[in-house]
Amino acid sequence: MTSPNDDSHDRSGEPPDHTHEHAQHVERGVDDSSSPIDRGDVAQFSVPEMDCPSCAGKVENSVEKLDGINSIDPQVTTGTLTVSYSREQTSAIAIADRIEKAGYTVEDTSEVTSKFTVPEMDCPSCAGKVENALDRVGGVITYETQPTTGTVAVTYDSSRAGEADVIDAIESAGYEVTDTSSDESEQQEPTEDRESIWTSPRALKTWISGGFVALGLLFEFFLTGQNTQIATLLGGELLVADGLFLVAVATGGQEILRNGYYSARNMNLDIDFLMSVAILGALVASLVFGEALYFEAATLAFLFSVAELLERYSMDRARNSLRELMDLSPDEATVNRNGETETVPVDEVAVGDIVVVKPGEKIPMDGTVVDGESAVNQAPITGESVPVDKTTGDEVYAGTINEEGYLEVEVTSEAGDNTLSRIVEMVEDAQANKTEREQFVERFSTYYTPVVVAFAVLTTVGSPFILGTTWSTAVVYGLTLLVLACPCAFVISTPVSVVSGITSAAKNGVLIKGGNHLEAMGAVDVVAFDKTGTLTKGELTVTDVVPLNENSEEDVLRCARGLEQRSEHPIGEAIVAEAGSRGVAEREIDEFESITGKGVRADLDGTPHFAGKPGLFEELGFDLSHVHATTDGGVVTQTARQMCDRNNCLDLLEETVPELQAEGKTVVLVGTEDEIEGVIAVADEIRPEAKRTATRLKQLGVSRTVMLTGDNERTARAIAEQVGVDEYQAELLPEDKVTAIENLVEEYDGIAMVGDGINDAPALATATVGVAMGAAGTDTALETADIALMADDLTKLPYLYELANDANGVIRQNIWASLGVKAGLAVAVPFGYVPIWLAVLAGDAGMTVGVTGNAMRLSRLTPDVAEADSDA
Repeated sequence: MTSPNDDSHDRSGEPPDHTHEHAQHVERGVDDSSSPIDRGDVAQFSVPEMDCPSCAGKVENSVEKLDGINSIDPQVTTGTLTVSYSREQTSAIAIADRIEKAGYTVEDTSEVTSKFTVPEMDCPSCAGKVENALDRVGGVITYETQPTTGTVAVTYDSSRAGEADVIDAIESAGYEVTDTSSDESEQQEPTEDRESIWTSPRALKTWISGGFVALGLLFEFFLTGQNTQIATLLGGELLVADGLFLVAVATGGQEILRNGYYSARNMNLDIDFLMSVAILGALVASLVFGEALYFEAATLAFLFSVAELLERYSMDRARNSLRELMDLSPDEATVNRNGETETVPVDEVAVGDIVVVKPGEKIPMDGTVVDGESAVNQAPITGESVPVDKTTGDEVYAGTINEEGYLEVEVTSEAGDNTLSRIVEMVEDAQANKTEREQFVERFSTYYTPVVVAFAVLTTVGSPFILGTTWSTAVVYGLTLLVLACPCAFVISTPVSVVSGITSAAKNGVLIKGGNHLEAMGAVDVVAFDKTGTLTKGELTVTDVVPLNENSEEDVLRCARGLEQRSEHPIGEAIVAEAGSRGVAEREIDEFESITGKGVRADLDGTPHFAGKPGLFEELGFDLSHVHATTDGGVVTQTARQMCDRNNCLDLLEETVPELQAEGKTVVLVGTEDEIEGVIAVADEIRPEAKRTATRLKQLGVSRTVMLTGDNERTARAIAEQVGVDEYQAELLPEDKVTAIENLVEEYDGIAMVGDGINDAPALATATVGVAMGAAGTDTALETADIALMADDLTKLPYLYELANDANGVIRQNIWASLGVKAGLAVAVPFGYVPIWLAVLAGDAGMTVGVTGNAMRLSRLTPDVAEADSDA
């Protein structure tokens, strides 16, 4: 549906393919006395690369090839091109295309994106009316309606249309715009108490309508003696009950008929139009043909108004899940400026400002702690159940809660660009990525309504002849089918489930970038893990210290610290860190020397010492098959204890070192020229929760778990055995990981790749679903991953898989239940089994409330905190 005044309109919401859609259009009035050739449009283009007369000549020659060009004015000094043209013969898009064909880029100078809050737009048919209205606005480039959040995002050319034009268009469709935010100043929805749905003006009219329906029924069935004629309309008598039913239609049907008018005006075959036809059809049949269907008309007006209120209430519950995310960030911040503190709106806080956060307050902005220390509850961002200690130099996020201490935080990002804002924005944008089921539903719904409307007409016309019903009964059957003709509950069944699932995940520290990724995660057969930083912590640590020749562990670490203190190797850094954490004293170091590929040498307190591979000590003449273990005061490995029982000696070469290496550890020997003082084993420690995660995934239905690593075969095998994955592939380069994923994709239906989001980007992109670990504060991971685990917490992976599975189940339930109920009711109507009130309450309101309530069940699913804590 392309606007007749804007060739660049793209209703799909996808970005334009060419930059020529970004031309700046300048409408100018033309005097009536001007010749016809002077009439037309004037478009101005920003062409910064057109910076010389030769460039201008090439652009002119290219544009002149178009028909309908009246004049061309290139301005080299400003890099702009002004073209007068006839809209009947060409367009701004075609002109921009000719500029690009001359080799020059047209820059965007006037494209603006604004988001409009339209709370009453809460179903697909409402969105359809808004879309039809926006189609008629010249200058609108793209739009995206989101009934589940009640928002409309519109991108328009500000030189041809303004915010007021868009608002007018939306309101012309019958919907009020309550808030607006542009792409420059994104604002959150106000958090003040919202008007209760049940006491709104429409609700009051509905209750009044219901009162008159009840009075009408009283006279119709109980006070029959008082149900006398009160007037004559078009030759027919009007009884007291009929008059009360007409008043009920007048009060309860106002909004329905109003919305039906807008539907007709926007050529939208939706529920408002169908209900308006049904109500007016009942009235016409009563007044003109004497069929006395006043009760049916009143019932439709009242019950459908109740249905609309229920639908609004259900949708508001779904929207609250997203509002809760938006409300996490405080509106104000306490800023320290010029030695004084002042409270200002967060929008006025600049990067570099120092904000003061007292105990119990929310941190208002992303930043770095410059003073103070405290435990910070990061659950709103990362989903971590245990507060994280923060001190000077640590990063903190907006929306997290300062538990106990005083903090001063230097702001590192603006309010609209912090981690929480990006999460909220991505959760909102995630609705645009439609699942396969959602696409199927939308395609199906385009055929459903016309088919049911046709069935309603056939039923009305054919029932008297085929089933022998009266014409009044046939009309009622037709009206009932019109009520069932709108697939609102069917269409809303998937997006409301997606929104519930995505927002629930976001509140638990899992950012899902689209409904399609949520659906794909639920269909995963194989989960592939990167090793370093995913199954392991990504940091080398000392795992074993085996003292030898009557030395203690502290003696070994003291020598190793001295030897490795000047080394920049990660193994050396791990040993120094371990010695420091144990409070081991330093030694005087002289004559430090790195022995390439073997280890290091240095004089410690004047005595030469060595640290390195077993081969280094073999070269020094040691017999590694027979060394004495320390038995007093030292803690040795299980292997060492077993060997010590046999003559108090160890065979490092054949027993101890291979045993440690088989566990995926790197072995360092420490000693002098005369004595081996001890053995230190270093490894990238496995995450405590890794094994439970792999086990839990298998319990939930994952067919296979695979570890992909660039590490050596021996280490990979050891890690794989300890974690419990089904398969491992070692010594892989990044491109090898991509090949491994491609092979898995060919063999299985769905593959999830879990990695750090940066180094494993190619493999993440190749997998069906890419899951990034520890993405909080990491722009690259947030932008590139399909799904991001905001904290370094593998226990969120089984939760994610379970949530995705449940979401797929809920979507299937909603689709088939809504479709089945509608179809069953429609088939039963011609046989007289479905009264019109049942069609309204069950077929429309009941199913809408039902699918929404079913979808909200997803918010109850949370990570297993108890097990996660025990792992930690």
